Amino acid sequence: MTKFDALKKDYSQAVGRLGEVLAMNKTKVIRDSAILRFELCFDLAWKTIKIYLEDEKGVKCFSPKVCWKEAFQNGLIEFDDLWLVMTDWRNDAVHTYNEKLADRLYGDLPKALEKFKELQKALKI
Repeated sequence: MTKFDALKKDYSQAVGRLGEVLAMNKTKVIRDSAILRFELCFDLAWKTIKIYLEDEKGVKCFSPKVCWKEAFQNGLIEFDDLWLVMTDWRNDAVHTYNEKLADRLYGDLPKALEKFKELQKALKI
């Protein structure tokens, strides 16, 4: 199995689990679990794109925002500022934690899940 195939598999499983947790009734534990699942999906998404761009397009990118932009430019995903906004969400979740932020982020996670599913389709997962 190639690194790209392994990342696609892990990414697909992570997206499925994010969907599962978002379908549950919200509690603080479910909210926090969903945020952690989002962080995992986000990291797997950009790293999968990174390997795809290197292997398929000969393009190197070394950070999420650069990888999103390269993915737009190379036709992998449609342009949508939400990918860039999601980078900020991920950074906020990892580096700053408080209840208000957690509740706001949890409310935005269904939009993130849709983007993650769009990427699954683009990668033919």
